[in-house]
Amino acid sequence: MGSPVRVLAEATPATRDRYVDLLRVASLAAVVLGHWLMAAVTPDGVGNLLAVVPALQPLTWLLQVMPVFFFVGGFAHALSYRSLLRKRPEGSTDSVYAAFLRARLQRLLRPTMVFVLVWGAAALLIQLLGGGGGLTGVTLRLVTQPLWFIGIYLAMVAFTPPLLRLHERYGWGAFAGLAGAAAAVDVLRFAAGVPYVEFLNFAFVWLAVHQLGFLRADGRLGVGPALPALRRPALLAGGGLVGAVALVAFGPYPLSMVGMPGEKVSNMAPPTLALLCHGLWLVGAVELLRAPAARLLARPRAWRTVVAANGVAMTAFLWHLTAMLGVYGAMLALDVPLPESATAAWWAQTPLRLAFAAALTAVLVAAFRTFERPTAPATPPATATATAPGTGSAPLAALGATLCLLGVLGLSMVGFAGLLEGRTALLIAVPVSAPAAVAATLCGWLLVERAGRGALRGGSQRP
Repeated sequence: MGSPVRVLAEATPATRDRYVDLLRVASLAAVVLGHWLMAAVTPDGVGNLLAVVPALQPLTWLLQVMPVFFFVGGFAHALSYRSLLRKRPEGSTDSVYAAFLRARLQRLLRPTMVFVLVWGAAALLIQLLGGGGGLTGVTLRLVTQPLWFIGIYLAMVAFTPPLLRLHERYGWGAFAGLAGAAAAVDVLRFAAGVPYVEFLNFAFVWLAVHQLGFLRADGRLGVGPALPALRRPALLAGGGLVGAVALVAFGPYPLSMVGMPGEKVSNMAPPTLALLCHGLWLVGAVELLRAPAARLLARPRAWRTVVAANGVAMTAFLWHLTAMLGVYGAMLALDVPLPESATAAWWAQTPLRLAFAAALTAVLVAAFRTFERPTAPATPPATATATAPGTGSAPLAALGATLCLLGVLGLSMVGFAGLLEGRTALLIAVPVSAPAAVAATLCGWLLVERAGRGALRGGSQRP
Protein backbone atom coordinates (compact mmCIF):
# COMPACT_ATOMS: atom_id res chain seq x y z
CA MET A 1 0.00 0.00 0.00
CA GLY A 2 1.32 3.46 -0.92
CA SER A 3 1.55 6.54 1.26
CA PRO A 4 -1.71 8.36 2.13
CA VAL A 5 -0.75 11.22 -0.18
CA ARG A 6 -0.06 8.87 -3.08
CA VAL A 7 -3.33 7.00 -2.49
CA LEU A 8 -5.30 10.24 -2.31
CA ALA A 9 -3.61 11.61 -5.42
CA GLU A 10 -4.24 8.44 -7.41
CA ALA A 11 -7.89 8.44 -6.31
CA THR A 12 -8.49 11.94 -7.66
CA PRO A 13 -11.46 11.86 -10.05
CA ALA A 14 -10.81 12.93 -13.60
CA THR A 15 -13.43 15.68 -13.26
CA ARG A 16 -11.61 17.48 -10.44
CA ASP A 17 -10.24 20.91 -11.31
CA ARG A 18 -6.68 20.44 -10.08
CA TYR A 19 -5.71 23.98 -10.95
CA VAL A 20 -7.93 25.32 -8.17
CA ASP A 21 -5.99 23.24 -5.64
CA LEU A 22 -2.73 24.61 -7.00
CA LEU A 23 -4.01 28.18 -6.72
CA ARG A 24 -5.02 27.61 -3.11
CA VAL A 25 -1.57 26.34 -2.15
CA ALA A 26 0.32 28.89 -4.24
CA SER A 27 -1.62 31.87 -2.87
CA LEU A 28 -0.99 30.88 0.76
CA ALA A 29 2.67 30.17 -0.02
CA ALA A 30 3.02 33.63 -1.58
CA VAL A 31 1.53 35.25 1.54
CA VAL A 32 3.92 33.33 3.79
CA LEU A 33 6.93 34.28 1.67
CA GLY A 34 5.78 37.89 1.54
CA HIS A 35 5.49 38.08 5.34
CA TRP A 36 8.93 36.58 5.79
CA LEU A 37 10.51 38.98 3.32
CA MET A 38 8.75 42.10 4.59
CA ALA A 39 9.77 41.63 8.23
CA ALA A 40 12.49 44.09 9.22
CA VAL A 41 13.38 42.93 12.74
CA THR A 42 15.73 44.80 15.06
CA PRO A 43 16.36 44.38 18.80
CA ASP A 44 13.85 47.22 19.31
CA GLY A 45 10.94 45.74 17.36
CA VAL A 46 9.59 44.69 13.98
CA GLY A 47 9.33 47.06 11.05
CA ASN A 48 8.22 46.74 7.45
CA LEU A 49 10.80 46.42 4.68
CA LEU A 50 8.42 48.15 2.25
CA ALA A 51 8.45 51.22 4.48
CA VAL A 52 12.25 51.15 4.68
CA VAL A 53 12.57 50.75 0.90
CA PRO A 54 9.46 52.28 -0.73
CA ALA A 55 10.83 51.39 -4.17
CA LEU A 56 9.91 47.76 -3.41
CA GLN A 57 6.20 48.52 -3.00
CA PRO A 58 5.32 47.64 -6.63
CA LEU A 59 6.18 44.03 -5.69
CA THR A 60 2.93 43.95 -3.72
CA TRP A 61 1.10 43.93 -7.06
CA LEU A 62 2.46 40.39 -7.44
CA LEU A 63 2.77 39.19 -3.84
CA GLN A 64 -0.61 40.44 -2.56
CA VAL A 65 -2.49 37.35 -3.71
CA MET A 66 -5.23 37.07 -1.09
CA PRO A 67 -7.80 37.94 -3.80
CA VAL A 68 -6.83 34.70 -5.56
CA PHE A 69 -7.49 32.68 -2.41
CA PHE A 70 -10.92 34.25 -1.94
CA PHE A 71 -11.68 33.69 -5.63
CA VAL A 72 -10.82 30.01 -5.24
CA GLY A 73 -12.98 29.95 -2.12
CA GLY A 74 -16.00 31.13 -4.09
CA PHE A 75 -15.47 28.34 -6.61
CA ALA A 76 -15.17 25.67 -3.89
CA HIS A 77 -18.11 26.99 -1.85
CA ALA A 78 -20.42 26.96 -4.85
CA LEU A 79 -19.58 23.35 -5.66
CA SER A 80 -19.86 22.24 -2.03
CA TYR A 81 -23.22 23.89 -1.34
CA ARG A 82 -24.75 22.67 -4.57
CA SER A 83 -23.54 19.16 -3.82
CA LEU A 84 -25.36 19.22 -0.49
CA LEU A 85 -28.51 20.53 -2.16
CA ARG A 86 -28.46 17.71 -4.71
CA LYS A 87 -28.23 15.13 -1.93
CA ARG A 88 -31.35 16.53 -0.29
CA PRO A 89 -33.79 17.13 -3.15
CA GLU A 90 -37.01 16.82 -1.15
CA GLY A 91 -36.22 18.93 1.89
CA SER A 92 -35.83 22.55 2.78
CA THR A 93 -32.48 24.28 2.54
CA ASP A 94 -32.50 25.10 6.25
CA SER A 95 -30.57 22.07 7.50
CA VAL A 96 -28.44 22.12 4.35
CA TYR A 97 -27.15 25.55 5.39
CA ALA A 98 -26.25 24.29 8.87
CA ALA A 99 -24.51 21.22 7.46
CA PHE A 100 -22.66 23.38 4.93
CA LEU A 101 -21.39 25.78 7.60
CA ARG A 102 -20.30 22.94 9.85
CA ALA A 103 -18.41 21.17 7.07
CA ARG A 104 -16.62 24.30 5.85
CA LEU A 105 -15.84 25.72 9.29
CA GLN A 106 -14.36 22.49 10.63
CA ARG A 107 -11.41 22.66 8.26
CA LEU A 108 -10.81 26.29 9.21
CA LEU A 109 -11.52 26.34 12.92
CA ARG A 110 -9.97 23.10 14.13
CA PRO A 111 -6.37 24.16 13.36
CA THR A 112 -7.19 27.78 14.20
CA MET A 113 -8.50 27.02 17.67
CA VAL A 114 -5.50 24.82 18.44
CA PHE A 115 -3.25 27.70 17.40
CA VAL A 116 -5.23 30.16 19.52
CA LEU A 117 -5.33 27.95 22.63
CA VAL A 118 -1.62 27.05 22.46
CA TRP A 119 -0.58 30.67 22.04
CA GLY A 120 -3.10 31.87 24.63
CA ALA A 121 -1.71 29.48 27.24
CA ALA A 122 1.89 30.40 26.34
CA ALA A 123 1.11 34.13 26.51
CA LEU A 124 -0.53 33.80 29.91
CA LEU A 125 2.42 31.81 31.29
CA ILE A 126 4.96 34.29 29.89
CA GLN A 127 3.19 37.26 31.45
CA LEU A 128 2.63 35.52 34.79
CA LEU A 129 6.38 34.97 34.91
CA GLY A 130 6.97 38.66 34.30
CA GLY A 131 7.92 38.43 30.62
CA GLY A 132 6.35 40.05 27.63
CA GLY A 133 8.80 42.81 26.83
CA GLY A 134 11.01 43.37 23.80
CA LEU A 135 10.62 40.99 20.87
CA THR A 136 8.50 38.66 23.02
CA GLY A 137 5.88 41.36 23.49
CA VAL A 138 5.96 42.20 19.80
CA THR A 139 5.48 38.52 18.99
CA LEU A 140 2.46 38.28 21.30
CA ARG A 141 0.88 41.14 19.37
CA LEU A 142 1.83 40.01 15.88
CA VAL A 143 1.21 36.26 15.76
CA THR A 144 -2.57 36.68 15.65
CA GLN A 145 -2.66 39.36 12.95
CA PRO A 146 -3.04 36.88 10.02
CA LEU A 147 -6.29 35.69 11.61
CA TRP A 148 -8.08 38.58 9.87
CA PHE A 149 -7.98 36.39 6.78
CA ILE A 150 -9.75 33.56 8.64
CA GLY A 151 -12.43 35.99 9.78
CA ILE A 152 -13.12 37.31 6.29
CA TYR A 153 -13.21 33.77 4.94
CA LEU A 154 -15.76 32.79 7.61
CA ALA A 155 -17.99 35.62 6.39
CA MET A 156 -17.70 34.36 2.82
CA VAL A 157 -18.78 30.89 3.89
CA ALA A 158 -21.74 32.27 5.82
CA PHE A 159 -22.92 34.44 2.90
CA THR A 160 -22.45 31.77 0.22
CA PRO A 161 -26.09 30.53 0.00
CA PRO A 162 -27.81 33.94 -0.49
CA LEU A 163 -25.07 35.27 -2.77
CA LEU A 164 -25.11 32.07 -4.78
CA ARG A 165 -28.83 32.55 -5.34
CA LEU A 166 -28.15 36.11 -6.50
CA HIS A 167 -25.50 34.77 -8.85
CA GLU A 168 -27.86 32.16 -10.29
CA ARG A 169 -30.43 34.85 -10.97
CA TYR A 170 -28.26 37.74 -12.16
CA GLY A 171 -24.86 36.25 -13.09
CA TRP A 172 -22.39 39.01 -13.84
CA GLY A 173 -24.99 41.49 -12.59
CA ALA A 174 -24.54 40.24 -9.02
CA PHE A 175 -20.80 40.83 -9.25
CA ALA A 176 -21.38 44.26 -10.79
CA GLY A 177 -23.71 45.17 -7.94
CA LEU A 178 -21.10 44.34 -5.30
CA ALA A 179 -18.36 46.13 -7.25
CA GLY A 180 -20.62 49.17 -7.69
CA ALA A 181 -21.33 49.19 -3.96
CA ALA A 182 -17.59 49.13 -3.26
CA ALA A 183 -17.10 52.11 -5.58
CA ALA A 184 -19.98 53.97 -3.92
CA VAL A 185 -18.44 53.40 -0.49
CA ASP A 186 -15.16 54.95 -1.64
CA VAL A 187 -17.00 57.95 -3.09
CA LEU A 188 -18.80 58.49 0.21
CA ARG A 189 -15.54 58.01 2.07
CA PHE A 190 -13.21 60.24 0.07
CA ALA A 191 -15.55 62.74 -1.60
CA ALA A 192 -18.24 63.16 1.06
CA GLY A 193 -16.22 62.34 4.17
CA VAL A 194 -18.89 60.04 5.61
CA PRO A 195 -17.43 58.50 8.79
CA TYR A 196 -17.14 54.72 9.24
CA VAL A 197 -18.64 53.97 5.82
CA GLU A 198 -15.29 52.56 4.65
CA PHE A 199 -15.74 49.47 6.83
CA LEU A 200 -18.54 48.29 4.54
CA ASN A 201 -15.89 47.49 1.96
CA PHE A 202 -14.64 44.62 4.09
CA ALA A 203 -17.81 42.99 2.76
CA PHE A 204 -18.29 44.52 -0.68
CA VAL A 205 -14.71 44.19 -1.98
CA TRP A 206 -13.99 40.68 -0.75
CA LEU A 207 -17.45 39.33 -1.57
CA ALA A 208 -17.13 40.73 -5.10
CA VAL A 209 -13.92 38.73 -5.56
CA HIS A 210 -15.66 35.72 -4.02
CA GLN A 211 -18.46 36.17 -6.56
CA LEU A 212 -15.97 35.69 -9.38
CA GLY A 213 -15.45 32.18 -8.04
CA PHE A 214 -19.16 31.48 -8.59
CA LEU A 215 -18.78 32.64 -12.20
CA ARG A 216 -15.84 30.31 -12.65
CA ALA A 217 -17.81 27.40 -11.19
CA ASP A 218 -20.41 27.95 -13.92
CA GLY A 219 -17.80 28.32 -16.66
CA ARG A 220 -18.65 31.98 -17.17
CA LEU A 221 -15.13 33.35 -17.00
CA GLY A 222 -14.47 32.07 -20.48
CA VAL A 223 -12.10 29.28 -19.48
CA GLY A 224 -11.58 26.64 -22.11
CA PRO A 225 -9.21 25.19 -24.71
CA ALA A 226 -10.26 27.45 -27.57
CA LEU A 227 -8.47 30.75 -28.11
CA PRO A 228 -11.67 32.84 -27.97
CA ALA A 229 -12.22 31.50 -24.46
CA LEU A 230 -9.22 33.51 -23.32
CA ARG A 231 -10.79 36.82 -24.23
CA ARG A 232 -12.74 37.31 -21.02
CA PRO A 233 -9.81 36.52 -18.67
CA ALA A 234 -7.61 38.82 -20.75
CA LEU A 235 -10.18 41.59 -20.53
CA LEU A 236 -10.51 41.00 -16.80
CA ALA A 237 -6.75 41.14 -16.28
CA GLY A 238 -6.21 44.13 -18.55
CA GLY A 239 -9.19 46.09 -17.27
CA GLY A 240 -8.32 45.42 -13.65
CA LEU A 241 -4.69 46.43 -14.14
CA VAL A 242 -5.57 49.63 -15.99
CA GLY A 243 -8.16 50.49 -13.35
CA ALA A 244 -5.76 49.90 -10.46
CA VAL A 245 -3.01 51.96 -12.12
CA ALA A 246 -5.42 54.83 -12.83
CA LEU A 247 -6.81 54.86 -9.30
CA VAL A 248 -3.34 54.88 -7.74
CA ALA A 249 -2.02 57.49 -10.17
CA PHE A 250 -4.95 59.92 -10.00
CA GLY A 251 -6.88 58.99 -6.88
CA PRO A 252 -6.28 59.00 -3.13
CA TYR A 253 -4.98 55.43 -3.13
CA PRO A 254 -1.45 54.41 -2.07
CA LEU A 255 0.87 52.38 -4.28
CA SER A 256 1.22 49.45 -1.90
CA MET A 257 -1.46 46.77 -2.01
CA VAL A 258 -0.70 45.82 1.58
CA GLY A 259 -1.04 48.00 4.65
CA MET A 260 1.87 50.28 5.51
CA PRO A 261 2.67 51.67 8.96
CA GLY A 262 1.67 55.28 9.42
CA GLU A 263 -0.33 55.60 6.19
CA LYS A 264 -3.53 57.64 6.36
CA VAL A 265 -5.10 55.46 3.67
CA SER A 266 -4.53 51.73 3.27
CA ASN A 267 -5.69 49.66 0.34
CA MET A 268 -6.14 46.70 2.69
CA ALA A 269 -7.74 47.83 5.91
CA PRO A 270 -10.40 48.62 4.94
CA PRO A 271 -10.19 47.36 1.35
CA THR A 272 -10.56 49.93 -1.41
CA LEU A 273 -11.74 50.01 -5.00
CA ALA A 274 -8.07 49.96 -6.02
CA LEU A 275 -7.63 46.62 -4.25
CA LEU A 276 -10.72 45.28 -6.01
CA CYS A 277 -9.21 46.26 -9.38
CA HIS A 278 -5.99 44.58 -8.28
CA GLY A 279 -8.02 41.46 -7.53
CA LEU A 280 -9.60 41.56 -10.98
CA TRP A 281 -6.23 41.67 -12.72
CA LEU A 282 -4.91 38.80 -10.60
CA VAL A 283 -7.95 36.62 -11.27
CA GLY A 284 -7.72 37.28 -14.99
CA ALA A 285 -3.98 36.58 -14.97
CA VAL A 286 -4.26 33.23 -13.18
CA GLU A 287 -7.06 32.17 -15.51
CA LEU A 288 -4.81 32.87 -18.50
CA LEU A 289 -2.29 30.44 -16.99
CA ARG A 290 -4.79 27.64 -16.53
CA ALA A 291 -3.93 25.59 -19.62
CA PRO A 292 -0.15 25.26 -19.04
CA ALA A 293 -0.79 24.63 -15.33
CA ALA A 294 -3.24 21.84 -16.18
CA ARG A 295 -0.57 20.14 -18.30
CA LEU A 296 1.86 20.34 -15.39
CA LEU A 297 -0.66 18.95 -12.91
CA ALA A 298 -1.35 15.97 -15.17
CA ARG A 299 2.08 14.69 -14.10
CA PRO A 300 1.72 12.38 -11.07
CA ARG A 301 4.66 13.82 -9.12
CA ALA A 302 3.45 17.41 -9.52
CA TRP A 303 -0.08 16.49 -8.47
CA ARG A 304 1.15 14.54 -5.42
CA THR A 305 3.09 17.63 -4.35
CA VAL A 306 -0.04 19.77 -4.55
CA VAL A 307 -2.10 17.18 -2.65
CA ALA A 308 0.50 16.99 0.11
CA ALA A 309 0.75 20.77 0.38
CA ASN A 310 -3.03 21.20 0.48
CA GLY A 311 -3.20 18.89 3.46
CA VAL A 312 -1.06 21.20 5.60
CA ALA A 313 -1.52 24.62 3.98
CA MET A 314 -3.72 26.13 6.68
CA THR A 315 -1.50 24.84 9.49
CA ALA A 316 1.58 26.30 7.80
CA PHE A 317 -0.19 29.63 7.31
CA LEU A 318 -1.21 29.81 10.97
CA TRP A 319 2.27 29.06 12.33
CA HIS A 320 4.56 30.77 9.80
CA LEU A 321 4.88 34.02 11.78
CA THR A 322 5.64 32.02 14.92
CA ALA A 323 8.47 30.34 13.04
CA MET A 324 9.83 33.57 11.60
CA LEU A 325 9.81 35.40 14.93
CA GLY A 326 11.27 32.31 16.59
CA VAL A 327 14.23 32.45 14.22
CA TYR A 328 14.81 36.13 14.98
CA GLY A 329 14.44 35.45 18.71
CA ALA A 330 17.05 32.71 18.53
CA MET A 331 19.41 35.02 16.65
CA LEU A 332 19.06 37.68 19.33
CA ALA A 333 19.51 35.13 22.13
CA LEU A 334 22.68 33.80 20.49
CA ASP A 335 24.00 37.34 19.85
CA VAL A 336 23.96 36.82 16.09
CA PRO A 337 24.22 40.29 14.57
CA LEU A 338 21.15 41.64 12.80
CA PRO A 339 22.29 43.89 9.95
CA GLU A 340 20.41 47.08 9.24
CA SER A 341 17.37 46.37 7.06
CA ALA A 342 17.82 46.43 3.28
CA THR A 343 21.62 46.70 3.44
CA ALA A 344 23.85 44.36 1.47
CA ALA A 345 24.60 42.36 4.63
CA TRP A 346 20.87 42.08 5.37
CA TRP A 347 20.11 40.73 1.89
CA ALA A 348 23.04 38.32 2.12
CA GLN A 349 21.63 36.93 5.37
CA THR A 350 18.07 36.63 3.99
CA PRO A 351 18.36 33.16 2.37
CA LEU A 352 19.65 31.68 5.63
CA ARG A 353 16.84 33.29 7.65
CA LEU A 354 14.25 32.01 5.19
CA ALA A 355 15.70 28.50 5.29
CA PHE A 356 15.57 28.39 9.10
CA ALA A 357 12.03 29.84 9.11
CA ALA A 358 10.93 27.18 6.61
CA ALA A 359 12.55 24.43 8.69
CA LEU A 360 10.89 25.61 11.90
CA THR A 361 7.55 25.92 10.11
CA ALA A 362 7.93 22.31 8.96
CA VAL A 363 8.51 21.24 12.56
CA LEU A 364 5.39 23.09 13.71
CA VAL A 365 3.38 21.61 10.83
CA ALA A 366 4.51 18.12 11.82
CA ALA A 367 3.37 18.81 15.38
CA PHE A 368 -0.05 20.25 14.54
CA ARG A 369 -1.01 18.91 11.10
CA THR A 370 -3.34 16.28 12.53
CA PHE A 371 -5.86 18.99 13.46
CA GLU A 372 -6.22 20.03 9.81
CA ARG A 373 -7.34 16.60 8.66
CA PRO A 374 -11.02 16.79 7.68
CA THR A 375 -13.58 14.68 9.47
CA ALA A 376 -16.33 12.74 7.72
CA PRO A 377 -18.44 15.13 5.62
CA ALA A 378 -21.72 16.31 7.08
CA THR A 379 -24.35 15.37 4.52
CA PRO A 380 -28.01 16.04 5.27
CA PRO A 381 -30.00 12.88 4.50
CA ALA A 382 -32.20 12.89 1.45
CA THR A 383 -35.09 11.56 3.55
CA ALA A 384 -35.46 14.87 5.38
CA THR A 385 -38.48 17.05 4.79
CA ALA A 386 -39.12 20.74 5.21
CA THR A 387 -40.81 20.13 8.55
CA ALA A 388 -38.09 17.90 9.97
CA PRO A 389 -36.80 18.70 13.46
CA GLY A 390 -33.56 20.05 11.96
CA THR A 391 -35.44 22.87 10.24
CA GLY A 392 -34.60 25.50 12.87
CA SER A 393 -30.88 24.88 12.54
CA ALA A 394 -30.04 27.67 10.08
CA PRO A 395 -30.54 30.64 12.49
CA LEU A 396 -28.48 28.86 15.16
CA ALA A 397 -25.71 28.14 12.65
CA ALA A 398 -25.79 31.75 11.41
CA LEU A 399 -25.49 33.05 14.98
CA GLY A 400 -22.56 30.72 15.59
CA ALA A 401 -20.81 31.84 12.42
CA THR A 402 -21.30 35.50 13.41
CA LEU A 403 -19.73 34.91 16.83
CA CYS A 404 -16.80 33.09 15.19
CA LEU A 405 -16.34 35.94 12.74
CA LEU A 406 -16.33 38.63 15.43
CA GLY A 407 -14.12 36.58 17.74
CA VAL A 408 -11.47 35.80 15.14
CA LEU A 409 -11.38 39.37 13.79
CA GLY A 410 -11.21 40.75 17.33
CA LEU A 411 -8.33 38.47 18.23
CA SER A 412 -6.45 39.45 15.07
CA MET A 413 -6.58 43.06 16.27
CA VAL A 414 -5.92 42.75 19.99
CA GLY A 415 -3.33 39.94 20.06
CA PHE A 416 -2.15 38.24 23.24
CA ALA A 417 -0.02 41.04 24.70
CA GLY A 418 -1.33 42.75 27.83
CA LEU A 419 -3.53 39.85 28.94
CA LEU A 420 -3.05 40.61 32.64
CA GLU A 421 -3.66 44.34 32.08
CA GLY A 422 -6.94 43.76 30.23
CA ARG A 423 -5.69 45.20 26.94
CA THR A 424 -8.42 45.83 24.38
CA ALA A 425 -8.66 46.90 20.74
CA LEU A 426 -11.53 48.47 18.81
CA LEU A 427 -13.36 46.18 16.42
CA ILE A 428 -15.00 48.95 14.35
CA ALA A 429 -16.48 50.71 17.41
CA VAL A 430 -16.58 47.96 20.05
CA PRO A 431 -13.67 47.32 22.47
CA VAL A 432 -12.68 43.66 22.53
CA SER A 433 -10.18 41.78 24.70
CA ALA A 434 -8.33 38.58 23.85
CA PRO A 435 -10.27 36.41 26.37
CA ALA A 436 -13.59 37.76 25.08
CA ALA A 437 -12.54 37.10 21.48
CA VAL A 438 -11.47 33.53 22.26
CA ALA A 439 -14.71 32.90 24.17
CA ALA A 440 -16.82 34.26 21.31
CA THR A 441 -15.02 32.05 18.79
CA LEU A 442 -15.39 28.93 20.92
CA CYS A 443 -19.08 29.58 21.62
CA GLY A 444 -19.72 30.29 17.98
CA TRP A 445 -18.03 27.10 16.87
CA LEU A 446 -20.03 25.06 19.38
CA LEU A 447 -23.26 26.59 18.06
CA VAL A 448 -22.32 25.75 14.48
CA GLU A 449 -21.44 22.18 15.52
CA ARG A 450 -24.71 21.81 17.41
CA ALA A 451 -26.76 23.21 14.54
CA GLY A 452 -25.03 21.00 11.97
CA ARG A 453 -25.39 17.85 14.04
CA GLY A 454 -28.98 18.72 14.93
CA ALA A 455 -29.81 19.12 11.25
CA LEU A 456 -28.45 15.66 10.53
CA ARG A 457 -30.34 14.05 13.41
CA GLY A 458 -33.51 15.87 12.50
CA GLY A 459 -33.14 14.89 8.86
CA SER A 460 -33.24 11.21 9.71
CA GLN A 461 -36.81 11.45 11.03
CA ARG A 462 -40.18 11.88 9.42
CA PRO A 463 -42.73 14.22 11.03
